Amino acid sequence: MTNEEKITQLFNTALRDYRLINDGDRILVGLSGGKDSLALLQLLAKRSRIFFPRFQVEAAFIRMKNIPYQNDEAYLQGFADSLNVTLHIVETSFDETTDKRHTHCFLCSWNRRKQLFELAKQLKCNKIALGHNKDDIMQTALMNMTFQGMFDTMRPSLQMDKFPMTIIRPLCLIRERLLQQHAEEQGFRKQVKNCPFEDASHRYDMKNIISQLEEMNPEFEYSFFRAIAKAAKK
Repeated sequence: MTNEEKITQLFNTALRDYRLINDGDRILVGLSGGKDSLALLQLLAKRSRIFFPRFQVEAAFIRMKNIPYQNDEAYLQGFADSLNVTLHIVETSFDETTDKRHTHCFLCSWNRRKQLFELAKQLKCNKIALGHNKDDIMQTALMNMTFQGMFDTMRPSLQMDKFPMTIIRPLCLIRERLLQQHAEEQGFRKQVKNCPFEDASHRYDMKNIISQLEEMNPEFEYSFFRAIAKAAKK
């Protein structure tokens, strides 16, 4: 089985097992320009051409003015066009002096999410698809356990409480290394300049910890994800 076939199989398994897509859905994909969101848009666009379920896909790139990283927006536009997906580009920023309780990473993420929700409502989308992979989910679980004192993580599907919108994560069963290989095989263009804060985050630390745990136990991925699934059912 090729790497592309593995990814497609895991993607379809996630759609089926977590019931992520229904007939008539309008899905807004958060396109960051990284390998995960590019793969997500590609997979969803291809899946939308299959007869059932019938759903529509649009994409959004949130340009954050005060974070010094860059994406080739012309490439993102061309990528979306090649998939016959409409790309919306929204510019925003945030002032971290107004909130001393949270880091710039939290505020950046929160403001991006806010813009995605606003756009989804304008476009009458009922779902937002995010490109979090299996590693992201495990890292979040470790961070919550370490810093929040709870064993919880990002869910494959999360229905919002205050309005009719669902967040879905169709890459939830796919490891980052598979997506990295897929990006190389597909020739995905890398971001022009990565976020300067990404290596200083707790997420980066957890990534290293997971690598060490997998050296101790090659079955760590399966054991840990099984524990996450059990906790989610309680």
